[in-house]
Amino acid sequence: MQLPLLVFTDLDGTLLGHHSYSHAPARPALDRLAQIGAGVVLASSKTAAEIAPLRTALGLANWPAIAENGAGLVAPGQSGEGDDSAYRAIRAALASLPDALRLTFRGFGDMDDAGVAEVTGLPVAQARLARQRLASEPGIWSGSDDRLADFLDALQNKGIAARRGGRFLTLSHGSSKSDRMAEIIADLRPGVTIALGDAPNDVEMLEAADHGVIIANPDASPLPPLQGEETGRIRRTRESGPAGWNRAILDLLSELSLSQEPAADG
Repeated sequence: MQLPLLVFTDLDGTLLGHHSYSHAPARPALDRLAQIGAGVVLASSKTAAEIAPLRTALGLANWPAIAENGAGLVAPGQSGEGDDSAYRAIRAALASLPDALRLTFRGFGDMDDAGVAEVTGLPVAQARLARQRLASEPGIWSGSDDRLADFLDALQNKGIAARRGGRFLTLSHGSSKSDRMAEIIADLRPGVTIALGDAPNDVEMLEAADHGVIIANPDASPLPPLQGEETGRIRRTRESGPAGWNRAILDLLSELSLSQEPAADG
C-alpha cells in the first residue's frame, strides 16, 4: 500500500515552541497523521543525539529524520552516535582562518555546555546533546555584513558552505534539508508531501514539497515571498509555532480528503 502522505517538518519555532520547546499544541494533528498512516520526518539543525530521543517521544521512531540542516540523516531506530570526521574538518578550517575573520564567529565548539544553554535557552543536559555534532557547526556571527562576505568566501574556498537559520549561522559541507528530503521521497514514494518551516534554511524544503507551510515566527523577520505562494501551493499561518503547525496540518488534511482513518482490510 502506498504511503498516503509524508510530512517534513522543522522543529524549533515550527513543531516545537521557540521558547517552550513544547509540541503539545500540535498533538491533535500528530495523532491524526498517525491515524491515517502518514509519516512525519523531523528536519532540523539539531544533532542526531538530540533528535533520536525527541523522535521517540513524539512517537515517530519508525521514520527517518534529517539532522544538522541536512548534513546528517538519522535512520529509523538509529541513536545519536556516528562518525564526526566531517565536523572535525569544519573546526580545522575555522582554526585556519585569520583572526580578523575567525574571532567574529562563535561556534558551539567554542562554548561549553553552559554557553550553549545560554544562547539556545536549552537546559544544560540538552545543550550537551546539541554539542555532540557530527557534520555541521552552528554559531553566532558578530561582525559586519562586509566581513561576513569575506568569512563565507574564505570558507567556501575550503569546501564549506553556510546557511542562516532562525538564530544561528550553520557551517557544513553543503548538503541541505531539501537534498535529504529528495532521498527520503525517492525511497518511500509518498502520494503527497507537505513541508513546514519558519526560517531561511527551510525555504528549499518548502518549495520542494507538494504543499509548503511557512509557520509564523514573531521573533524573526518574515520570510520573503516564495515561489508557489501566488498559487496557494505555499501558505502562511497566522498562529506561530506548534499551534500554527496544528492548524495548518488539520486544514490540509481536510482539503486533501485525508482526514479520515483508513478503511480496515477485508
